[in-house]
Amino acid sequence: MNEQFTTRRAVLTLALAAPLAAGLASCGGSSGPGQATGGGATMWILTGQPAEGIRTDAVDAFNKANPDGELTLSSFQNDAYKAKIRTAIGAAQAPTIIPTWGGGGLRDYVGNGQVEDLTGFFAENAGLKDKLFTSAFAAATVDDKIYAVPCEVVSPIVFFYNKTLFEQVGAQPPTTWDELMALVPVFVDAGVAPLSLGGQSRWTNMMWLEYLYDRIGGAELFTSIYDGEPGAWSKPDSIDALTKVQDLVKAGGFVKGFASITADSNADQALLYTGRAAMMLHGSWVFGSMKTDGGDFVTGGHLGWSAFPTVTGGKGDPTSTVGNPSGYYAMSAKASEKAKTAAKKFLADGLVTDATTKAWIDSGGVPIVVGSDSGFSGSEDADWLQFVYDLASGAATFQQSWDQALSPTAADALLDNIEKLFGLSQTPQEFAAAMEAASAG
Repeated sequence: MNEQFTTRRAVLTLALAAPLAAGLASCGGSSGPGQATGGGATMWILTGQPAEGIRTDAVDAFNKANPDGELTLSSFQNDAYKAKIRTAIGAAQAPTIIPTWGGGGLRDYVGNGQVEDLTGFFAENAGLKDKLFTSAFAAATVDDKIYAVPCEVVSPIVFFYNKTLFEQVGAQPPTTWDELMALVPVFVDAGVAPLSLGGQSRWTNMMWLEYLYDRIGGAELFTSIYDGEPGAWSKPDSIDALTKVQDLVKAGGFVKGFASITADSNADQALLYTGRAAMMLHGSWVFGSMKTDGGDFVTGGHLGWSAFPTVTGGKGDPTSTVGNPSGYYAMSAKASEKAKTAAKKFLADGLVTDATTKAWIDSGGVPIVVGSDSGFSGSEDADWLQFVYDLASGAATFQQSWDQALSPTAADALLDNIEKLFGLSQTPQEFAAAMEAASAG
């Protein structure tokens, strides 16, 4: 697998470009930073291989086939992109095609009238919509209207485990929360940390709550939070989920010192593949780095994976997953009609093609294209790719990562309070109250 899919920063880098309200100063330039000379269509992408090459090849192929409606492509490193897109969108000088991660950021774009409603576009291009995983559209939808095109690859959160350690203690991977809790003392007695966790990064802790909220309260629990329903964070199912994760902390479920371990350094992954931790909840993107850095851990068949355990009595669908449903491209509402026409043609015919689907598979990703698993057979990681494909394509719901689904303000408060929750310096009720206040602000 390639480096593009081995870190959450790489997977979520587009999401860091949160939109600002209109009224920012212009970036300068006679046609604006996102506008092509003559009013043609423009598209911005991020640098970094292999994704940059796949995106560039797609635009080049489209331009060759459409010389009268070409896209002008600009690429930016992550930090430069964040600064430029904020200013450009606020000044109504955005590129015609805007990379976004959907969710809270997209909702802000919509609220400020900065992106085009693409519901009609999908009605006219039903074949494109039918190609893509249904679960990818939730994060592209605001008030029942679609404002972005899902594309590229899917990155669900996966329950990983060390097969060798499970064989040593004579245990099976947990399929229920009760089984997971029962395994904690088994591994502690064996001198192994039950669960690895890079808690200093905080978003790693968030993944546990995302799944527990879903398994206990069903998809509607977080939907009520996302929709701003008063008291949603304090619902009984929410308190139950918060209590359960603290029960796991108190039982010694996570490796000692987890609050000082960082995910960006891959230290949490190392605990799993070196046999110092038995299990780990993490994004599918870590498969590549464990394969690269973990010796024969992956290639020797020592890595196991499964869906997140169910919770007895919970309302959630066991097929539901969480994480990053796909990449997304929105279209600027401020673009000229000429630019919009060219952009829509690219989004319909050039963004998701047989060539791009193959390229994403060759790079180690799982495209969000229905039937793309037919291209996995030649890969040495075919079993893994098929698991991710099935998890994403068969999900009853695919909840977007909370720090991307929520507004930037609420997301910051979420990460701050999650750190306190896992550190046991805050009760579930205090966490809920703090999030209610942040959501209302």
